Amino acid sequence: MGALSGYTIIELAGIGPAPMGGMMLADMGAEVIRIERPGAADPKVAEPISGRNKKSVVLDLKQEGGRTALMALIEKADALIDPYRPGVCEKLGFGPDECLARNPRLVFARMTGWGQEGPLAQAAGHDLNYIAITGALHAIGRRGERPVVPLNLVGDFGGGGMLLVTGIMGGLLEAAKSGKGQVVDVAMVDGTAQLMWMMQGFQQIGAWNADERESNLLDGAAHFYDTYECADGKYVAIGAIEPQFYAELLARAEVSDSQFQHQHDTTQWSELKAKLGAILKTKTRDEWDAIMSGSDACFAPVLTMVEAPQYGANSQRAVYTEVDGLTHPSPAPRFKRTPSEISHGTRALGADTVSVLQSCGMDEATVAALLDAGAAQTSEG
Repeated sequence: MGALSGYTIIELAGIGPAPMGGMMLADMGAEVIRIERPGAADPKVAEPISGRNKKSVVLDLKQEGGRTALMALIEKADALIDPYRPGVCEKLGFGPDECLARNPRLVFARMTGWGQEGPLAQAAGHDLNYIAITGALHAIGRRGERPVVPLNLVGDFGGGGMLLVTGIMGGLLEAAKSGKGQVVDVAMVDGTAQLMWMMQGFQQIGAWNADERESNLLDGAAHFYDTYECADGKYVAIGAIEPQFYAELLARAEVSDSQFQHQHDTTQWSELKAKLGAILKTKTRDEWDAIMSGSDACFAPVLTMVEAPQYGANSQRAVYTEVDGLTHPSPAPRFKRTPSEISHGTRALGADTVSVLQSCGMDEATVAALLDAGAAQTSEG
């Protein structure tokens, strides 16, 4: 029984951060019911990982019957994930006012890029746009070069999916005390600003140059906090910031050059980086891993996504799990008494339509009528 066992979450089908948030809540034991539209792509292909542990229901929310079925589910739910642009749910007839009138305890979580209000609220956008206006994108990259695209980890998933889970859980905790639900406005731009808290603080006290990339302690300027190429063309990551960890790095790399004793002299970082790079290029990545792994040198090999699940430390900790022939990240965080788990992989589109609708009180005849009208569909058609 996971930590959220007994909670029911309705996830209106979307992409990116909303499915991620639903996945994490489902991993923790919540019953997550994903509402798909008729004709949607098979989630086994479109959402092969984030669909795990979820039930798949197909409803045509443009039909009255589909909306009626959704409201029946919402009446018994604890939270709803809305991945649409602001106002879409209202136009379809199941906005926060309607839902909270039917279920006053409902946490109505709205996942967008720009937020529910403001001049950009109705504008299209993606991860790269959201992180651009928070300073995050400008800060990532090499000096004199254009900013580096950091996948869509920062806005979509760090600033979006993680914030969605936090918002829903906070709303559920408050509702348990007050008996009242509420709207939670989850915006990726807000989440990215939260992720930038430390750099914002540093630059305001003069400890971070916000104008130049690769000029600061944590952006690749320091020789002890960067990636290096090895003899085989593969890479290692060095993060030896603290003096004792830096000393361990030098000892294991057999560095005797006295210039390295000036660790925090920024005027020497460039020269020291060239020297350390030459040393690290004398051995392969895996040779360095054998020398450094498990020590306090703050070292790690740079692995591909294919290599990562097989890496010894990841394998021993079971960071990844095989489900239906696919490699999944294991549920996180890890609970000792109420462990999270993956009970099943992604279900086929509409595989749970009938059972879920019947579980919320609809009789067989009502469900059959919805199916006949096309307001609901099953995986059988």
